[in-house]
Amino acid sequence: MNLESSFPRPSTWYRRSGFVFGFLVVLVIAIGLVFGAGTIQTYLHRVGISLDFSFLGKEAGFGIGESVINYSPMDSYGTALMVGILNTVKVSVISIVIATVLGVILGVAQLSRNWLLAKIVRGYIDLIRSIPFLVQLIIWWNLFRISAPRPAQAWEFGPGFFVSNRGLTFPFPVYDPAYAWMIGVFFAAVIASVVVSKLAIRRKMKTGQDSPALLINLGMLIGLPAVIFVLSGTPLVLDVPALRGLNFRGGAEISPEFAALTFGLAAYGAAFMAEIVRAGILSVEKGQREAAAVLGLRPGLTMRFVIMPQALRVMIPPTTNQYIDLIKTSSLAVVVGYPELTSIGNTTLNQTGQALSCILIMMVTYLLLSLITSGVMNLLNRSVQVVSR
Repeated sequence: MNLESSFPRPSTWYRRSGFVFGFLVVLVIAIGLVFGAGTIQTYLHRVGISLDFSFLGKEAGFGIGESVINYSPMDSYGTALMVGILNTVKVSVISIVIATVLGVILGVAQLSRNWLLAKIVRGYIDLIRSIPFLVQLIIWWNLFRISAPRPAQAWEFGPGFFVSNRGLTFPFPVYDPAYAWMIGVFFAAVIASVVVSKLAIRRKMKTGQDSPALLINLGMLIGLPAVIFVLSGTPLVLDVPALRGLNFRGGAEISPEFAALTFGLAAYGAAFMAEIVRAGILSVEKGQREAAAVLGLRPGLTMRFVIMPQALRVMIPPTTNQYIDLIKTSSLAVVVGYPELTSIGNTTLNQTGQALSCILIMMVTYLLLSLITSGVMNLLNRSVQVVSR
């Protein structure tokens, strides 16, 4: 019996109704936007508010404490907003990396057979998730700015590592041209390692034979920059901070504002990431772990080669949401005085009076950052999905 003939075929109108309905919805939305935009424009013109971006070329006239690029009060408002955008990207990327690493560790530790370790991690996660981030941010701010001692009485964590109310101070290498070559070689090695990994997977699928892809990748990522470093004469000179007068001189310094925001976002995001990791691991059937044990795999290898690859398919979608949430939550930095996009945007708004334009710039920026993050994570999600053959 032909199964296809046993079911009635949908009519032509039924097959096309979805397209027609979708077209009508888009048409209604477009008409609403046109009339809505006209009404808003009429109202704004009546109250004397205009959507004008000419102020971006005018002199800003205010200073910014931290900047990824060179900035002075004589620069334009556009440059000031660019500083805010770059500061937002910087704190978001660093926080996401720390939160991801810490979240994976905490998520696996929750499932540990060590009762005490599992309970401590569970208590940390419940505590962090139950306290609003704004309260946590104020606590971190008090730790780094108010509770921390003056530089003369700074806490020292090893040679050259100091914590004071001026921030975190630590040794930093003196710049040498060889470092630029090392960074370039490292990124080239990253691209090469991706290619090697794909070739190793393809060989595994065709022949069933393993390839030493991990060793090759580690050799490229670590060995190639090390070769450049040795051939350049090992130009490693550390600039060690030392107390001179009322502050430290030398080394590198992280401001209390940046430290409070970064550690706050990382600790907050790690608690949610731990739950995502735990849920992803528990979503893998128990039989997978038992089959790996029968094959003689140790628990560490089972987690790495059997559990985690399958758990990633469940973990990546909620992880994307968590990353986007951390990017948007960074706007609370205005509370501790860190000059990110919202803080600089508010200052620009107050000085120019262009509220609509400034708010639109901030909205579009956060939208683009969210879309970029979502696009990257979607590519990663697509790479770990099961492909039928």
